[in-house]
Amino acid sequence: MPFPRLSFHGAARAVTGSCYRLETQHGALLIDCGMFQGPKTEKELNYRPFPFDPAEIQGVILTHAHIDHSGLLPRLVRDGFRGAIHATPATADLAAVMLPDSAHIQATEVKALNRRKARAPVEEVTPIYDGGDVDRCLALFRPQPYGDWFGVLPGVRARLWNAGHMLGSASVEVEVALSGHKRPLRLLFSGDIGPSAKLLHPDPEAPAGLDYVICEGTYGDEDRPATTEAARRCLLRDEVRAAMTPHGALIIPSFAVERAQEVIADLMQLMDEGALPAIPVHVDSPLALRATQVFARHKREIESGQRFRDLLGSKNLHFTQTVEQSMALDNLREFHIVIAASGMCEAGRIRHRLKTWLWRDEATVLFVGDQAEGTLGRILRDGAPSVRIQGEVYRVRARIRAIDLYSGHADASELMGWLEARAPITHEIFLTHGEEAALQALADRLAPGMGAQRIRRPVLDEAFELTPAGARAPQDRPAPRLRPEQVGRLDWHNEVSRLFLDINDALAQSADAKRRNILIRRLRRALEENGERSNAAP
Repeated sequence: MPFPRLSFHGAARAVTGSCYRLETQHGALLIDCGMFQGPKTEKELNYRPFPFDPAEIQGVILTHAHIDHSGLLPRLVRDGFRGAIHATPATADLAAVMLPDSAHIQATEVKALNRRKARAPVEEVTPIYDGGDVDRCLALFRPQPYGDWFGVLPGVRARLWNAGHMLGSASVEVEVALSGHKRPLRLLFSGDIGPSAKLLHPDPEAPAGLDYVICEGTYGDEDRPATTEAARRCLLRDEVRAAMTPHGALIIPSFAVERAQEVIADLMQLMDEGALPAIPVHVDSPLALRATQVFARHKREIESGQRFRDLLGSKNLHFTQTVEQSMALDNLREFHIVIAASGMCEAGRIRHRLKTWLWRDEATVLFVGDQAEGTLGRILRDGAPSVRIQGEVYRVRARIRAIDLYSGHADASELMGWLEARAPITHEIFLTHGEEAALQALADRLAPGMGAQRIRRPVLDEAFELTPAGARAPQDRPAPRLRPEQVGRLDWHNEVSRLFLDINDALAQSADAKRRNILIRRLRRALEENGERSNAAP
């Protein structure tokens, strides 16, 4: 292999599953190994074999601990990986609480799923990995401070830069020695780039003068209005005041790491200043409690760290740990706030909170972060009148609100500024970690200065040879696990759920039993005709 080869095994025209494989003449390494989330078609990739042999990967560099970047590391270890996992000390500490939680959620979800499947003759599902796999994975972590070079494999070294996205997050600079060339090839993987003036972290940093840049584009099609910390808290204050109803609740789906801590800090400060009355805030997430403890231990690495730690001592803040404590929240009668994971409503305790409150007029659901296509959070945010949660139908009567000032991602203008600060970039920019519309919009903005031919939007499992003269497609092009049109968008599982909801609505709105029977006969006839066509097909 004369030149390095870069393959995009996740976050390719989609937001989740970040995983980049860099192969050199001396071996292969991964940048991230994240879990796919969203539509079931993509989530099924978590169960399928990796598109490479994990035993042949010699090292991993983890940009940060979010599950869409780290969530498949235990499975990588289960399937044969034995190398080192390099990450910042804070990322290693957060992974030590997030990955066990991921294994626990899988075990819980799979148990419930198999209980439902037991009613039908279908094969049981097994978790992607278990606690033992997590323990073996965590033993491979090798903490690396920001700014120090470290070796990954022969001829390859790397160093980490603060990405400003969350505690411990990093952009990864990689140098690859090329046989017969005096100068190494310089690559930069952005990881997730934080916005300017983030609550707990400084602005992102990174080097300039690179050959190739792999840049996220989650908000590549959006420019947020300029704001300040005070303005953000005022907006949150107004949302809380609007949600306050007797016997009601404000439900905030939030990622347990970073987003939850930011929202907690602002809520406690608003109450501390008298801008809000004393309101019980229940953080319904054992992971959020453990992550918050990690934040407190790393207070010197975050801005206003001591103030943040002081706010955590508020008498209005309560953490639930046990299932019994979580279930007891259903018995609360006064207005209260619940922050629960996951942020996209795909797993965890937030689904129980939604099942309790979605159908009630006195509830408000407030989204404070990005919602990927196909997730329950996105479906609710887009105004669905009813949804299915764990096979049950729930009418949406709660107020659905969203504020985007807690996003951990830079917007389009900030991404443009970050990329411009990396100049000169000799060859290609690869745009990843974004939906198709966002990546196309960012590419269009970059084209006048960079040249459209130098901006790539790779698809799933696409590979490139990184030469000193530019990127080129290899002669052996692997078949992708999913076609581009199957990634980053609603799939047939979403359509089936919507169909079931529409059928229920149509039956409920039928004037009488006769009309309902007519509708049922038409549906049966359509199914029978489809079956006849299927049987007649060669």
